[in-house]
Amino acid sequence: MNFRQFNSIVEIRTKIISMGTYLSASVYVAISTTSFSLSKFIIMLFAVLFVDMGTTGFNTYFDFINGTDNKKFNKEQAKVLVHEHVNPTMALIVSSILFLAAAILGLILAYKTSFYLIIIGAICMGVGYVYTGGPFPISRTPFGEIFAGGFLGTILFLITYYVHTLTLNLSSLLVSLPFMIIIGMILSVNNRCDKFSDTEAGRRTLAIVLSEKSVAIFMYGQLISTFVLTILYSFTSYLPINVAPFSLVAFILSLIIYKNMNKRGFSLETKDPSMGDISKIFLLYCLTFSLGLLSTIVF
Repeated sequence: MNFRQFNSIVEIRTKIISMGTYLSASVYVAISTTSFSLSKFIIMLFAVLFVDMGTTGFNTYFDFINGTDNKKFNKEQAKVLVHEHVNPTMALIVSSILFLAAAILGLILAYKTSFYLIIIGAICMGVGYVYTGGPFPISRTPFGEIFAGGFLGTILFLITYYVHTLTLNLSSLLVSLPFMIIIGMILSVNNRCDKFSDTEAGRRTLAIVLSEKSVAIFMYGQLISTFVLTILYSFTSYLPINVAPFSLVAFILSLIIYKNMNKRGFSLETKDPSMGDISKIFLLYCLTFSLGLLSTIVF
C-alpha cells in the first residue's frame, strides 16, 4: 500500500466535511465567546481528522467485505480495494491505528477540559465503526442521513463549542442544525447515485425506500432549509446580521449548482461530478458562514 492508496482508503478528499464543520464551529466560538483556546483547537483538529479518516477506512473495509463495493457496479477508480487489489486487511489496520491516535489525543483533550469527553468520544468512535460494521450497519438503513448529519454536523459542532467553553446552550444547538441538514444532503446525493448498486447489495437507504419524486423533493428541502434557517438566525440573536448577505449569495450560487446536478442526473456514471458539486455547495455554506461571522470584527 502506497501513500496514494492510503489516501484513497481514508478518502482524504471527503475530510472537508468534518473539517468544514469543525472550522466553522471554531470561528463561531471565537466570535461569540471569549473562551477560544489555540492549544485545544490544534489538539481537537487532529483528533477529529483521525476519527473521520478511521471511520472512512472502516467503511472502505466493510463495504468491500460485504460486497457493496465490487467491480461489477463500482465505477470509482479511487476504490483501490476493488480496482487495485489492495489487501483489505490493510484498511482495517490503518483504521485501527487512526482510532488509537484519536483516542490518545482525546484523552489529552479530556485532561485539559472535562473527562465527559471520553464518553462522548467513545460513542462517536463506536458509531463511526457500526456505520458500516457489525451485524446491523447503519449505512444499509434509511437512517444514514440522520447519523451522518447528526454526528458530523450537530454533535461535532456542539463538542467543539463545549471543548472551549465547557458549556452548551440553545444558540449553539440551533446554529448547528443547518450543518446537520446539509451534511445529510451530501449522503443523499451519494445514495441517490448508488441506488442501483445499493439495491443489488441489499441495502435499504432512503434513496431506495422513497420514490424518485419523493427523494427529489426531500433533497430540495435539505438545500433550501439549510440556507433559509441560517438567514433567519441572522435576524435573531443566534447569529450576527452580517451572516445574512453572505449566506444569501451562497444560496443563489448553490441553487445554480444544484440545478445543473439535476440536469445531469444521479447515477453511478455521474457520481464523481455529483459528489464534487455537492462538496462545492457544502464549502460555499461553510465559507460564507465563517466569513459572515468574521466580518463582524470589521463591521
